[in-house]
Amino acid sequence: MHFSLLTVSALVASSLALPSVNHIVHEKRDRLPPGWQYHEKLQSSEVLPIRIALTQSNLDKAEEFLLDVSHPDSPNFGKHWTHEEIANKFAPSSETVDTVKSWLVSAGISPERISRSQSLGWLKFDATVAEAENLLKTEYHIYKHATGRSHVSCSNYHIPEHIAPHVDFITPTVHFDIKIPQAVVKDVEKRAPSTTAAAGHPVKTHAALGIGAPTSGSLPKKGANIDIKGLIDELNNCNKHITPNCLRALYRFPPGLTANPQNSYGIVEYTPQAYLQSDLDLFFANFSKNQVQRTPTLESIDGGIPQTTNQGFQYNGESDLDLEYAMALINPQKTTLYQVGDQVEGASFNDFLDALDASYCAGDDPLQDATYPDPFNGPGAYEGPKNCGGFAATKVISTSYSYNEADLTAAYEQRQCNEYMKLGLAGTSFLYSSGDNGVAGNGNRCIDPVTKQYNDGSSGIFNPSFPGTCPYITSVGATQIVPGASVTQPEEACETVIFSGGGFSNVFPLPSYQAAAVQSFFANHPPPYGADRFNNSQNTRGFPDISANGANYVVAIDGVFALVYGTSASAPTVGAILTLINEARFAAGKGSIGFVNPTLYANPGALNDITQGGNQGCGTPGFTAVSGWDPVTGLGTPNFPKLLAKFLALP
Repeated sequence: MHFSLLTVSALVASSLALPSVNHIVHEKRDRLPPGWQYHEKLQSSEVLPIRIALTQSNLDKAEEFLLDVSHPDSPNFGKHWTHEEIANKFAPSSETVDTVKSWLVSAGISPERISRSQSLGWLKFDATVAEAENLLKTEYHIYKHATGRSHVSCSNYHIPEHIAPHVDFITPTVHFDIKIPQAVVKDVEKRAPSTTAAAGHPVKTHAALGIGAPTSGSLPKKGANIDIKGLIDELNNCNKHITPNCLRALYRFPPGLTANPQNSYGIVEYTPQAYLQSDLDLFFANFSKNQVQRTPTLESIDGGIPQTTNQGFQYNGESDLDLEYAMALINPQKTTLYQVGDQVEGASFNDFLDALDASYCAGDDPLQDATYPDPFNGPGAYEGPKNCGGFAATKVISTSYSYNEADLTAAYEQRQCNEYMKLGLAGTSFLYSSGDNGVAGNGNRCIDPVTKQYNDGSSGIFNPSFPGTCPYITSVGATQIVPGASVTQPEEACETVIFSGGGFSNVFPLPSYQAAAVQSFFANHPPPYGADRFNNSQNTRGFPDISANGANYVVAIDGVFALVYGTSASAPTVGAILTLINEARFAAGKGSIGFVNPTLYANPGALNDITQGGNQGCGTPGFTAVSGWDPVTGLGTPNFPKLLAKFLALP
């Protein structure tokens, strides 16, 4: 299997004239995604928006830079970089820019047609299909989906061998990820792109933009409606009903007392997912009375609004859960809601990152990320300009959504992961839920070892989540109180309704801060599976990093209380605890904790080790929670007094 951009030598389509220089395959697609069929050759006069992602400088030193400000033994801990310093450090070299421009000019693209993005990382120009085909030694075709949608793609593309080290990838080329409304098929035929996923199969159609869809596999799971009158003695019922006070008792953290203006907790939601104020008020009236009628601070990105047109658990469950617990656990500190995407296109993680970092903007894949002003019109369409920068990142940001790592290309994931690294350098802690299907992916899907397609989850290759496998974020798994046990007893891996997502990456190497923990796991608790099930090389990133309770959360949804399950609950809980730690550091005249993984792995005793339970999936028991780090619950759950002491002792 291939888990990164293809760069193989001397493979030129026989139907094309041999180029004057040695061209090599840069990316390729082996087969069409399900439902797509070849339709016709794209006319040579059509115009394509070509975008070339230039190789950034100093990425080979990225981990070194991040550890310098994040490792507890570093004298520079907490000395976070400015965004200007970050942009300048990683901008493509002048050699890269000049080399790629020279290639374009020699191929007939005049200099005045070529522009450089504000981020400095991309070259942009429009080209006819004939020009693009000559440049990339490929052919563009129109493909039709069973739904009637159309898509423009090539099956592979070539670039000169001496250019390959200077280019990450080019769009539009081999990707199949755009969300194409039926009404604008013809328009998209003129600008669409396509790709092979990280696991070697075709990229799942609409993967990036479907993150907030009501059918998204990363949303939490709903249990029974409940009558909260029976929760008067709530701490004695935490094994059945989790409330904010249960979490405080489990992880030994107090209610918030202060609200430093430097501190705010960021929660990210993707339209059409949205909270209902009436649900927040119902929850607060019972569990945080002084917050009734309190709202999060809204940061609307690309037309994002907490829509109320569509209601029900599949539209309100995620946002209600995230905000009710985030706001209650850090009260009176401020919660910032980043609502991303309009009601027509939605949004991807990249669209959110664009709004935080102007240097990242303009590099999106137009077939994986949303395009604004929204070209599709209709009710709820955002007609303003795309938000590039201008939004401040809070010091802790929690996201309860995820992709399968196999949904997207390695190049796309690596580029996004590097952005989390940069924001970590700036002092932000990024948390992502690890998934709810154990070693299987969203939708309980695994990967067929022969076809590389998703199957029904009863067998096949384990399917890790992304961005959970990115080494520059903190991946959060799920635990539960042992049935019948008290809130003071050790927890176990969550095995009620959901199973904690965990495993090993097929894309990202093992980071140095995690190496000893992963090596110890394999040495002392070798899994009973081979390479036919998961990446057992012992050289790739393991996840999750940390866990928190993910079962039986009492949540107000659409006017009633119900039990909710998922790492979607665990991530905002851990984020709340980190926000409280930042509050204490600010009070002591110190800065934010930033990227927390190096400190967590250097101080495993500051967490509650989980040694029971597993994360079944793909027709197997999955991995097992053991002493030390494991790919079920990570290092364990937070012990607030110990974590607070560790972080307060740092500069």
